[in-house]
Amino acid sequence: MKLRSLLFVPGDRPDRFAKAAASGADALILDLEDSVAAANKASARHAIAQWLRQPRDIPAFVRTNPLDSGLVAEDLAAIGDGDPDGLMLPKAEGAASVEALLAMLGGRQIPILPIASETAAAVFQLGSYASVARHLAGLTWGAEDLPAAIGAATAREADGSYTAPYQMVRALTLFGAHAASVPAVETVFPDIRDSDALAAYAARGRRDGFTGMMAIHPAQVPVINAAFAPTDAEIAHARAIVSAFDANPDAGALQLDGRMIDAPHLKQAQRLLAQLPTE
Repeated sequence: MKLRSLLFVPGDRPDRFAKAAASGADALILDLEDSVAAANKASARHAIAQWLRQPRDIPAFVRTNPLDSGLVAEDLAAIGDGDPDGLMLPKAEGAASVEALLAMLGGRQIPILPIASETAAAVFQLGSYASVARHLAGLTWGAEDLPAAIGAATAREADGSYTAPYQMVRALTLFGAHAASVPAVETVFPDIRDSDALAAYAARGRRDGFTGMMAIHPAQVPVINAAFAPTDAEIAHARAIVSAFDANPDAGALQLDGRMIDAPHLKQAQRLLAQLPTE
């Protein structure tokens, strides 16, 4: 499953489902948690269940409520036979949370995408996901719930960059995902009006090793898709690296365009080319 862009849609707004599905996003996240008021949870469950039972040409995750909310059993029961492509688990606290959700699924094999950084305890479990990697669709983080959980004023500087504690959490999530060999998904960019800032933010995410990003508005999707797609120059360079080593299979290091390349460059080139659609 390609997870370059994942678009949130409130579960109690079924009028938005079709527009979201046509946005160009790689996947939808049908939300039962933060974007749905308590009074609307039941109607949101019903709307999501109905939509999931219809034919669709886009993968759909369902974001359940947190494990400690007392609402997850109702969320799963409502989904029933709707067959989502994955479940997003908010306020996950490491592998134990994934195992708890798996137990509630009763043997149903549905990939799980934990939001892995929304409590203080969660931060200390970011290296634990490798033990449940086969059940994961990826790993992502959030920069809104954690400051609220610890009484911080904000996670961001005046220019929108993260303060030091949240830079650390972002990095640990990134490394936790790669340690588990699952996609690392960047968190949302809250300003839906500033596409230039979004493009720069998404580009930094790809630069740092994230493989995709969540979106909160359809207008953000094409910007994210473009940021996480390799450029023609990057593809050509990756092919040149692979070709150079194919022509010199016994070489440990080579020169290409006046620069030294070795095994890490080859691995990076192969990874980039593996992401391209097959012709």
